[in-house]
Amino acid sequence: MNDNRRKFIKKAVGSALGVIAAPYIIPGSALGKNGAIAPSNRIVMGGIGLGGMGSGNTRNFLEKKEVQYVAICDVDRTHRSKASSMVNGRYKNNDCRTYDDYREFLEKEKLDAVTIALPDHWHAIISVAAANKGLDIYGEKPLARSIMEARAMVNAVEKNKVIWQTGSWQRSRPNFHRGAELAINGRIGKISHVDVGLPNGNAPIGTPPIMKVPDGVDWDMWLGPSPTVPYRGVLHFHWRWMLDYSGGQLTDWAGHHIDIAHWGLGYDRTGPVSVEGKGVYPREGIYDVPVEYDFTCTYKSGVTLRVANSSKQKRGMGTVWHGDKGWIYVSRGETLEASDPKILEEKIGEEETHLYKSDDHWQNFLDCVKTRKETITPAETALRSISVALIGEIAMLTGKKLDWDPEKERFTNNDYANRLLRKPYKAPWKLDLNA
Repeated sequence: MNDNRRKFIKKAVGSALGVIAAPYIIPGSALGKNGAIAPSNRIVMGGIGLGGMGSGNTRNFLEKKEVQYVAICDVDRTHRSKASSMVNGRYKNNDCRTYDDYREFLEKEKLDAVTIALPDHWHAIISVAAANKGLDIYGEKPLARSIMEARAMVNAVEKNKVIWQTGSWQRSRPNFHRGAELAINGRIGKISHVDVGLPNGNAPIGTPPIMKVPDGVDWDMWLGPSPTVPYRGVLHFHWRWMLDYSGGQLTDWAGHHIDIAHWGLGYDRTGPVSVEGKGVYPREGIYDVPVEYDFTCTYKSGVTLRVANSSKQKRGMGTVWHGDKGWIYVSRGETLEASDPKILEEKIGEEETHLYKSDDHWQNFLDCVKTRKETITPAETALRSISVALIGEIAMLTGKKLDWDPEKERFTNNDYANRLLRKPYKAPWKLDLNA
Protein backbone atom coordinates (compact mmCIF):
# COMPACT_ATOMS: atom_id res chain seq x y z
CA MET A 1 0.00 0.00 0.00
CA ASN A 2 2.92 2.35 0.68
CA ASP A 3 4.14 1.96 -2.92
CA ASN A 4 0.63 2.46 -4.18
CA ARG A 5 0.21 5.55 -2.03
CA ARG A 6 3.47 7.01 -3.25
CA LYS A 7 2.31 6.55 -6.83
CA PHE A 8 -0.95 8.23 -5.92
CA ILE A 9 0.82 11.20 -4.36
CA LYS A 10 3.10 11.51 -7.36
CA LYS A 11 0.15 11.53 -9.76
CA ALA A 12 -1.77 14.01 -7.65
CA VAL A 13 0.98 16.51 -7.12
CA GLY A 14 3.52 15.99 -9.88
CA SER A 15 6.92 17.58 -9.78
CA ALA A 16 8.85 20.27 -11.58
CA LEU A 17 12.54 21.11 -11.93
CA GLY A 18 13.76 22.78 -8.79
CA VAL A 19 10.52 22.12 -6.91
CA ILE A 20 10.16 19.64 -4.07
CA ALA A 21 6.88 17.69 -4.24
CA ALA A 22 4.67 18.14 -1.21
CA PRO A 23 2.22 15.56 0.15
CA TYR A 24 -1.21 15.56 -1.43
CA ILE A 25 -3.63 16.81 1.23
CA ILE A 26 -7.30 15.90 1.23
CA PRO A 27 -9.30 18.60 3.01
CA GLY A 28 -10.76 17.46 6.30
CA SER A 29 -14.26 18.36 5.09
CA ALA A 30 -13.95 15.68 2.42
CA LEU A 31 -13.14 12.92 4.86
CA GLY A 32 -16.42 12.77 6.74
CA LYS A 33 -16.51 9.94 9.24
CA ASN A 34 -13.33 8.48 7.76
CA GLY A 35 -11.21 11.46 8.76
CA ALA A 36 -9.54 9.44 11.50
CA ILE A 37 -7.96 7.06 8.97
CA ALA A 38 -4.37 7.97 8.16
CA PRO A 39 -3.81 9.00 4.51
CA SER A 40 -1.32 6.15 4.10
CA ASN A 41 -4.08 3.64 4.85
CA ARG A 42 -6.95 5.34 3.03
CA ILE A 43 -8.14 3.86 -0.28
CA VAL A 44 -9.57 6.55 -2.54
CA MET A 45 -12.30 5.08 -4.75
CA GLY A 46 -14.81 5.96 -7.43
CA GLY A 47 -17.44 4.06 -9.39
CA ILE A 48 -18.34 3.62 -13.07
CA GLY A 49 -21.89 2.31 -13.56
CA LEU A 50 -24.25 3.03 -10.69
CA GLY A 51 -27.30 0.91 -11.45
CA GLY A 52 -28.42 -1.98 -9.26
CA MET A 53 -25.10 -3.78 -8.80
CA GLY A 54 -23.03 -0.63 -9.02
CA SER A 55 -24.95 1.16 -6.29
CA GLY A 56 -24.93 -2.01 -4.18
CA ASN A 57 -21.16 -2.32 -4.44
CA THR A 58 -20.75 1.37 -3.68
CA ARG A 59 -22.91 0.99 -0.59
CA ASN A 60 -20.77 -1.93 0.61
CA PHE A 61 -17.54 0.01 0.13
CA LEU A 62 -18.93 3.11 1.84
CA GLU A 63 -19.29 1.01 4.98
CA LYS A 64 -15.55 0.28 5.04
CA LYS A 65 -13.60 2.63 7.28
CA GLU A 66 -10.51 2.67 5.04
CA VAL A 67 -12.42 3.78 1.94
CA GLN A 68 -12.90 7.35 0.79
CA TYR A 69 -15.40 7.41 -2.08
CA VAL A 70 -15.00 10.61 -4.09
CA ALA A 71 -16.60 10.34 -7.55
CA ILE A 72 -19.13 8.45 -9.66
CA CYS A 73 -19.79 8.07 -13.40
CA ASP A 74 -22.95 6.95 -15.23
CA VAL A 75 -24.66 7.75 -18.53
CA ASP A 76 -27.99 8.14 -16.71
CA ARG A 77 -28.49 11.39 -14.78
CA THR A 78 -30.94 9.66 -12.41
CA HIS A 79 -28.30 7.10 -11.46
CA ARG A 80 -25.73 9.83 -10.96
CA SER A 81 -28.06 11.79 -8.72
CA LYS A 82 -29.01 8.81 -6.55
CA ALA A 83 -25.43 7.58 -6.23
CA SER A 84 -23.94 10.97 -5.40
CA SER A 85 -26.66 11.54 -2.80
CA MET A 86 -25.78 8.20 -1.22
CA VAL A 87 -22.07 9.09 -1.10
CA ASN A 88 -22.70 12.60 0.18
CA GLY A 89 -25.12 11.27 2.77
CA ARG A 90 -22.47 8.97 4.09
CA TYR A 91 -19.89 11.76 4.50
CA LYS A 92 -22.33 14.54 5.42
CA ASN A 93 -21.11 16.84 2.64
CA ASN A 94 -21.69 17.59 -1.05
CA ASP A 95 -18.23 16.75 -2.34
CA CYS A 96 -18.93 13.71 -4.53
CA ARG A 97 -18.01 14.57 -8.11
CA THR A 98 -20.14 13.26 -11.00
CA TYR A 99 -19.38 12.40 -14.63
CA ASP A 100 -21.32 11.06 -17.59
CA ASP A 101 -18.24 10.03 -19.64
CA TYR A 102 -15.83 7.46 -18.23
CA ARG A 103 -12.94 8.97 -20.18
CA GLU A 104 -13.22 12.28 -18.38
CA PHE A 105 -13.68 10.43 -15.09
CA LEU A 106 -10.47 8.43 -15.57
CA GLU A 107 -8.53 11.45 -16.77
CA LYS A 108 -9.49 13.84 -13.98
CA GLU A 109 -9.88 11.65 -10.91
CA LYS A 110 -6.87 10.64 -8.83
CA LEU A 111 -7.92 7.28 -7.44
CA ASP A 112 -6.48 4.13 -5.97
CA ALA A 113 -9.34 1.86 -7.02
CA VAL A 114 -12.58 1.83 -8.98
CA THR A 115 -15.76 -0.23 -9.07
CA ILE A 116 -17.11 -1.12 -12.53
CA ALA A 117 -20.66 -2.42 -12.98
CA LEU A 118 -21.91 -2.10 -16.55
CA PRO A 119 -23.75 -3.98 -19.28
CA ASP A 120 -21.49 -6.78 -20.53
CA HIS A 121 -20.70 -5.13 -23.87
CA TRP A 122 -18.91 -2.30 -22.02
CA HIS A 123 -16.83 -4.39 -19.60
CA ALA A 124 -13.70 -4.79 -21.69
CA ILE A 125 -13.11 -1.27 -23.03
CA ILE A 126 -13.59 0.47 -19.70
CA SER A 127 -11.79 -2.15 -17.59
CA VAL A 128 -8.74 -2.08 -19.85
CA ALA A 129 -8.74 1.74 -19.73
CA ALA A 130 -8.90 1.68 -15.92
CA ALA A 131 -6.13 -0.93 -15.67
CA ASN A 132 -3.96 1.16 -17.99
CA LYS A 133 -4.43 4.03 -15.54
CA GLY A 134 -2.99 1.80 -12.83
CA LEU A 135 -6.27 1.51 -10.91
CA ASP A 136 -7.18 -1.54 -8.86
CA ILE A 137 -10.59 -2.80 -9.99
CA TYR A 138 -13.63 -4.42 -8.44
CA GLY A 139 -15.44 -5.54 -11.61
CA GLU A 140 -18.78 -7.24 -11.98
CA LYS A 141 -19.32 -10.68 -13.48
CA PRO A 142 -19.38 -11.91 -16.15
CA LEU A 143 -15.87 -10.80 -16.98
CA ALA A 144 -16.68 -9.94 -20.62
CA ARG A 145 -19.07 -10.52 -23.52
CA SER A 146 -16.49 -12.47 -25.55
CA ILE A 147 -13.43 -14.59 -24.83
CA MET A 148 -11.06 -12.30 -26.74
CA GLU A 149 -12.32 -9.33 -24.71
CA ALA A 150 -11.82 -11.29 -21.50
CA ARG A 151 -8.26 -12.19 -22.45
CA ALA A 152 -7.51 -8.52 -23.23
CA MET A 153 -8.75 -7.63 -19.75
CA VAL A 154 -6.56 -10.27 -18.10
CA ASN A 155 -3.56 -9.05 -20.12
CA ALA A 156 -4.17 -5.45 -19.03
CA VAL A 157 -4.52 -6.42 -15.37
CA GLU A 158 -1.33 -8.47 -15.45
CA LYS A 159 0.70 -5.95 -17.45
CA ASN A 160 -0.20 -3.09 -15.15
CA LYS A 161 0.12 -5.23 -11.99
CA VAL A 162 -3.24 -4.05 -10.69
CA ILE A 163 -5.49 -5.90 -8.27
CA TRP A 164 -8.69 -7.35 -9.73
CA GLN A 165 -11.67 -8.73 -7.84
CA THR A 166 -14.62 -10.23 -9.73
CA GLY A 167 -18.06 -9.84 -8.19
CA SER A 168 -18.43 -13.63 -7.89
CA TRP A 169 -19.22 -13.23 -4.20
CA GLN A 170 -20.38 -16.83 -3.69
CA ARG A 171 -16.73 -17.72 -3.07
CA SER A 172 -16.91 -15.61 0.08
CA ARG A 173 -19.88 -17.57 1.48
CA PRO A 174 -19.21 -20.49 3.87
CA ASN A 175 -21.44 -23.13 2.23
CA PHE A 176 -19.85 -22.68 -1.20
CA HIS A 177 -16.35 -22.68 0.28
CA ARG A 178 -17.04 -25.79 2.34
CA GLY A 179 -18.68 -27.70 -0.51
CA ALA A 180 -15.88 -26.94 -2.96
CA GLU A 181 -13.20 -27.82 -0.39
CA LEU A 182 -14.80 -31.18 0.34
CA ALA A 183 -15.10 -31.92 -3.37
CA ILE A 184 -11.52 -31.01 -4.27
CA ASN A 185 -10.19 -33.12 -1.37
CA GLY A 186 -11.87 -36.29 -2.60
CA ARG A 187 -14.59 -36.66 0.02
CA ILE A 188 -16.92 -38.04 -2.66
CA GLY A 189 -14.16 -39.98 -4.39
CA LYS A 190 -13.12 -39.43 -7.97
CA ILE A 191 -15.41 -36.86 -9.58
CA SER A 192 -16.86 -37.96 -12.91
CA HIS A 193 -19.35 -35.22 -13.71
CA VAL A 194 -20.83 -31.96 -12.46
CA ASP A 195 -24.30 -30.54 -12.94
CA VAL A 196 -24.72 -26.77 -13.01
CA GLY A 197 -28.22 -25.30 -12.91
CA LEU A 198 -28.69 -21.65 -13.89
CA PRO A 199 -31.92 -19.62 -14.10
CA ASN A 200 -34.56 -20.35 -16.72
CA GLY A 201 -34.48 -17.97 -19.67
CA ASN A 202 -36.55 -14.81 -19.65
CA ALA A 203 -39.82 -14.90 -21.62
CA PRO A 204 -39.41 -13.43 -25.12
CA ILE A 205 -41.27 -10.31 -26.15
CA GLY A 206 -42.12 -8.71 -29.49
CA THR A 207 -40.61 -5.54 -30.88
CA PRO A 208 -41.77 -2.46 -28.94
CA PRO A 209 -42.21 0.81 -30.84
CA ILE A 210 -39.42 3.35 -31.06
CA MET A 211 -39.58 5.64 -28.05
CA LYS A 212 -38.13 8.92 -26.90
CA VAL A 213 -34.90 8.47 -24.99
CA PRO A 214 -35.52 9.34 -21.31
CA ASP A 215 -34.32 12.78 -20.25
CA GLY A 216 -30.83 12.66 -18.81
CA VAL A 217 -29.80 9.44 -20.61
CA ASP A 218 -26.97 9.41 -23.16
CA TRP A 219 -28.27 6.58 -25.35
CA ASP A 220 -25.41 6.77 -27.88
CA MET A 221 -22.88 6.39 -25.06
CA TRP A 222 -24.88 3.53 -23.54
CA LEU A 223 -24.72 1.68 -26.88
CA GLY A 224 -21.01 2.44 -27.21
CA PRO A 225 -19.29 -0.23 -29.35
CA SER A 226 -22.52 -2.13 -30.07
CA PRO A 227 -24.65 -1.48 -33.18
CA THR A 228 -26.61 1.76 -33.40
CA VAL A 229 -30.30 1.01 -32.82
CA PRO A 230 -33.29 3.17 -31.87
CA TYR A 231 -34.41 3.29 -28.26
CA ARG A 232 -37.29 0.86 -27.59
CA GLY A 233 -37.58 1.06 -23.82
CA VAL A 234 -34.91 -1.52 -23.03
CA LEU A 235 -32.30 0.20 -20.93
CA HIS A 236 -30.94 -0.90 -17.59
CA PHE A 237 -31.98 -4.36 -16.41
CA HIS A 238 -33.52 -5.84 -19.56
CA TRP A 239 -30.47 -5.48 -21.79
CA ARG A 240 -29.61 -8.95 -20.48
CA TRP A 241 -32.03 -10.53 -22.95
CA MET A 242 -30.31 -9.21 -26.10
CA LEU A 243 -27.27 -10.90 -27.65
CA ASP A 244 -25.61 -7.61 -28.56
CA TYR A 245 -25.19 -6.87 -24.87
CA SER A 246 -25.37 -10.21 -23.02
CA GLY A 247 -25.97 -13.95 -23.29
CA GLY A 248 -28.98 -13.93 -20.99
CA GLN A 249 -29.21 -15.95 -17.80
CA LEU A 250 -26.46 -18.23 -19.08
CA THR A 251 -23.71 -15.62 -19.14
CA ASP A 252 -25.20 -13.59 -16.29
CA TRP A 253 -24.90 -16.53 -13.87
CA ALA A 254 -21.79 -18.25 -15.25
CA GLY A 255 -19.67 -16.26 -12.81
CA HIS A 256 -21.58 -17.85 -9.95
CA HIS A 257 -22.40 -21.56 -10.24
CA ILE A 258 -19.98 -22.43 -13.07
CA ASP A 259 -17.35 -20.56 -11.10
CA ILE A 260 -18.07 -22.70 -8.03
CA ALA A 261 -17.98 -25.89 -10.13
CA HIS A 262 -14.48 -25.03 -11.32
CA TRP A 263 -13.40 -24.19 -7.77
CA GLY A 264 -14.30 -27.64 -6.50
CA LEU A 265 -12.57 -29.28 -9.47
CA GLY A 266 -9.37 -27.26 -9.23
CA TYR A 267 -9.93 -25.87 -12.74
CA ASP A 268 -9.48 -22.15 -12.04
CA ARG A 269 -6.70 -21.86 -14.63
CA THR A 270 -7.90 -24.17 -17.39
CA GLY A 271 -10.98 -25.08 -19.38
CA PRO A 272 -12.75 -27.81 -21.35
CA VAL A 273 -11.44 -29.54 -24.46
CA SER A 274 -14.83 -29.98 -26.14
CA VAL A 275 -18.40 -28.71 -25.93
CA GLU A 276 -21.75 -29.60 -27.49
CA GLY A 277 -25.38 -28.80 -26.79
CA LYS A 278 -28.61 -27.19 -27.87
CA GLY A 279 -30.46 -23.99 -27.13
CA VAL A 280 -33.94 -22.69 -27.83
CA TYR A 281 -33.99 -19.13 -29.17
CA PRO A 282 -36.96 -16.79 -29.69
CA ARG A 283 -38.19 -16.76 -33.29
CA GLU A 284 -39.16 -13.07 -33.29
CA GLY A 285 -38.87 -9.88 -31.26
CA ILE A 286 -35.93 -7.97 -29.85
CA TYR A 287 -35.19 -10.49 -27.08
CA ASP A 288 -32.91 -13.06 -28.72
CA VAL A 289 -30.94 -14.82 -25.97
CA PRO A 290 -31.75 -18.52 -25.36
CA VAL A 291 -34.90 -19.19 -23.35
CA GLU A 292 -33.63 -22.76 -22.88
CA TYR A 293 -30.04 -24.00 -22.93
CA ASP A 294 -28.37 -27.34 -22.30
CA PHE A 295 -24.75 -28.14 -23.15
CA THR A 296 -21.98 -30.40 -21.89
CA CYS A 297 -18.27 -29.67 -21.66
CA THR A 298 -15.61 -32.35 -21.44
CA TYR A 299 -12.23 -31.72 -19.77
CA LYS A 300 -8.86 -33.35 -20.43
CA SER A 301 -9.29 -35.36 -17.23
CA GLY A 302 -12.46 -36.93 -18.60
CA VAL A 303 -14.71 -34.99 -16.21
CA THR A 304 -17.86 -33.65 -17.84
CA LEU A 305 -19.76 -30.52 -16.82
CA ARG A 306 -23.38 -30.12 -17.87
CA VAL A 307 -24.83 -26.59 -17.84
CA ALA A 308 -28.58 -26.18 -18.24
CA ASN A 309 -31.42 -23.91 -17.19
CA SER A 310 -32.80 -24.95 -13.81
CA SER A 311 -35.98 -26.66 -15.02
CA LYS A 312 -33.79 -29.16 -16.89
CA GLN A 313 -31.67 -30.04 -13.85
CA LYS A 314 -32.81 -32.50 -11.19
CA ARG A 315 -31.84 -30.17 -8.35
CA GLY A 316 -32.58 -26.92 -10.16
CA MET A 317 -30.25 -24.03 -9.37
CA GLY A 318 -26.80 -24.68 -8.01
CA THR A 319 -23.75 -26.95 -8.42
CA VAL A 320 -23.65 -30.72 -7.89
CA TRP A 321 -20.33 -32.61 -7.96
CA HIS A 322 -20.79 -36.36 -8.57
CA GLY A 323 -18.07 -38.76 -7.46
CA ASP A 324 -17.76 -42.54 -7.25
CA LYS A 325 -18.43 -42.30 -3.48
CA GLY A 326 -21.33 -39.84 -3.47
CA TRP A 327 -22.31 -36.28 -4.35
CA ILE A 328 -22.19 -32.77 -2.88
CA TYR A 329 -24.70 -30.03 -3.71
CA VAL A 330 -24.40 -26.29 -3.03
CA SER A 331 -26.68 -23.38 -3.89
CA ARG A 332 -27.99 -20.05 -2.63
CA GLY A 333 -29.74 -19.77 0.73
CA GLU A 334 -26.79 -21.44 2.53
CA THR A 335 -27.69 -24.76 0.88
CA LEU A 336 -25.08 -27.49 1.41
CA GLU A 337 -26.11 -31.14 1.07
CA ALA A 338 -24.42 -34.48 0.43
CA SER A 339 -25.38 -38.05 -0.41
CA ASP A 340 -24.32 -38.96 3.13
CA PRO A 341 -24.60 -36.24 5.83
CA LYS A 342 -21.39 -37.58 7.39
CA ILE A 343 -19.47 -36.22 4.38
CA LEU A 344 -20.27 -32.70 5.54
CA GLU A 345 -18.68 -33.40 8.93
CA GLU A 346 -15.33 -34.47 7.46
CA LYS A 347 -12.23 -32.60 8.59
CA ILE A 348 -9.74 -31.21 6.10
CA GLY A 349 -6.24 -32.20 7.16
CA GLU A 350 -3.28 -29.87 7.37
CA GLU A 351 -1.62 -31.47 4.32
CA GLU A 352 -4.75 -31.37 2.19
CA THR A 353 -5.95 -28.61 -0.13
CA HIS A 354 -7.23 -25.56 1.71
CA LEU A 355 -9.09 -23.21 -0.60
CA TYR A 356 -8.70 -19.44 -0.36
CA LYS A 357 -10.81 -18.20 2.57
CA SER A 358 -12.77 -14.95 2.57
CA ASP A 359 -15.70 -13.96 4.76
CA ASP A 360 -16.34 -10.62 3.06
CA HIS A 361 -15.91 -10.23 -0.71
CA TRP A 362 -15.54 -6.45 -0.64
CA GLN A 363 -13.15 -6.45 2.31
CA ASN A 364 -11.08 -9.12 0.57
CA PHE A 365 -10.59 -6.71 -2.33
CA LEU A 366 -9.54 -3.89 -0.01
CA ASP A 367 -7.16 -6.15 1.90
CA CYS A 368 -5.53 -7.18 -1.38
CA VAL A 369 -5.25 -3.54 -2.49
CA LYS A 370 -3.14 -3.01 0.66
CA THR A 371 -1.09 -6.21 0.55
CA ARG A 372 -0.90 -6.59 -3.28
CA LYS A 373 -1.84 -10.24 -2.91
CA GLU A 374 -4.23 -11.94 -5.33
CA THR A 375 -7.95 -11.75 -4.56
CA ILE A 376 -10.26 -14.72 -4.14
CA THR A 377 -11.67 -14.20 -7.68
CA PRO A 378 -8.86 -12.80 -9.87
CA ALA A 379 -9.27 -11.98 -13.55
CA GLU A 380 -7.84 -15.24 -14.92
CA THR A 381 -10.25 -17.26 -12.79
CA ALA A 382 -13.17 -15.14 -14.00
CA LEU A 383 -12.07 -15.70 -17.60
CA ARG A 384 -12.16 -19.46 -17.12
CA SER A 385 -15.63 -19.30 -15.59
CA ILE A 386 -17.20 -17.22 -18.35
CA SER A 387 -15.32 -19.18 -21.04
CA VAL A 388 -17.51 -22.21 -20.33
CA ALA A 389 -20.67 -20.20 -20.95
CA LEU A 390 -19.26 -18.44 -24.02
CA ILE A 391 -18.06 -21.57 -25.82
CA GLY A 392 -21.34 -23.24 -24.84
CA GLU A 393 -23.19 -20.33 -26.41
CA ILE A 394 -21.17 -20.72 -29.62
CA ALA A 395 -21.81 -24.48 -29.71
CA MET A 396 -25.55 -23.84 -29.45
CA LEU A 397 -25.50 -21.08 -32.09
CA THR A 398 -23.56 -23.24 -34.57
CA GLY A 399 -25.27 -26.51 -33.70
CA LYS A 400 -21.90 -28.25 -33.79
CA LYS A 401 -19.73 -30.26 -31.44
CA LEU A 402 -16.67 -28.07 -30.99
CA ASP A 403 -13.15 -29.01 -29.95
CA TRP A 404 -11.52 -26.38 -27.76
CA ASP A 405 -7.89 -25.64 -26.92
CA PRO A 406 -7.98 -24.09 -23.42
CA GLU A 407 -4.39 -22.89 -23.69
CA LYS A 408 -4.60 -21.16 -27.07
CA GLU A 409 -8.28 -20.31 -26.49
CA ARG A 410 -9.28 -21.35 -29.99
CA PHE A 411 -11.53 -23.96 -31.54
CA THR A 412 -9.51 -26.55 -33.43
CA ASN A 413 -12.22 -27.88 -35.73
CA ASN A 414 -14.40 -24.94 -36.79
CA ASP A 415 -13.16 -21.68 -38.32
CA TYR A 416 -16.58 -20.05 -38.23
CA ALA A 417 -16.86 -20.71 -34.49
CA ASN A 418 -13.53 -18.94 -34.03
CA ARG A 419 -15.00 -15.82 -35.66
CA LEU A 420 -17.55 -15.74 -32.83
CA LEU A 421 -14.85 -15.48 -30.18
CA ARG A 422 -14.71 -11.73 -30.74
CA LYS A 423 -17.52 -9.19 -30.83
CA PRO A 424 -17.24 -6.64 -33.66
CA TYR A 425 -17.05 -3.03 -32.48
CA LYS A 426 -18.71 -0.03 -34.05
CA ALA A 427 -16.33 2.78 -35.01
CA PRO A 428 -14.65 4.61 -33.43
CA TRP A 429 -14.49 2.18 -30.49
CA LYS A 430 -11.46 -0.11 -30.35
CA LEU A 431 -9.91 -2.56 -27.93
CA ASP A 432 -6.23 -3.43 -27.79
CA LEU A 433 -6.24 -7.21 -27.42
CA ASN A 434 -2.65 -7.09 -26.22
CA ALA A 435 -3.20 -4.25 -23.74
